[in-house]
Amino acid sequence: MSFADQLRVGGHRNSLGDAVKVLEAVLTDQSRLDELYACISHEDAWVRMRAIDTFEKVGREHPGWLEPYIDDLLNEVSKVDQPSIQWHLAEIFCEVRLSDTQRSKAIDLLKTNIATVNVDWIVAANTMTALVHFVKTGHISPSEAIRLLEVQQDHHSNAVKKRAAKLLNQISEL
Repeated sequence: MSFADQLRVGGHRNSLGDAVKVLEAVLTDQSRLDELYACISHEDAWVRMRAIDTFEKVGREHPGWLEPYIDDLLNEVSKVDQPSIQWHLAEIFCEVRLSDTQRSKAIDLLKTNIATVNVDWIVAANTMTALVHFVKTGHISPSEAIRLLEVQQDHHSNAVKKRAAKLLNQISEL
């Protein structure tokens, strides 16, 4: 059974279904990572969601495996207007080694994603966390991150407001 077929079935529609089996297959055989990556562009939004989640989990275990895909993630996948894609990209950008150019593009994407409160709550939460990661690594100024976190303090989600406050506190302690 193809990864796309495995990611299409199993569990409730909003669950990860058989993604665990796909993850195990890729972790066992890195040569199957291209097949998983192709599923991120699948026509079915549920397949895309499960694929990007699985792809990000591969990166937790083996961040170097994702590096050949970073340019495409930044230039193509980042254009997909699907919250699950956007929030997982924020996580991936913190897990992998980025070139200066890639890092700059990733940070620009993250800043754009939370420039307003008109963003999905989990995209806002993960993006804010990623930006603070880049503050801590010295790749974005605290003042720039603070400005964006302050925007998110007006988000409609209380979880986002709390995360923004917590992250603002972390930056102030640096």
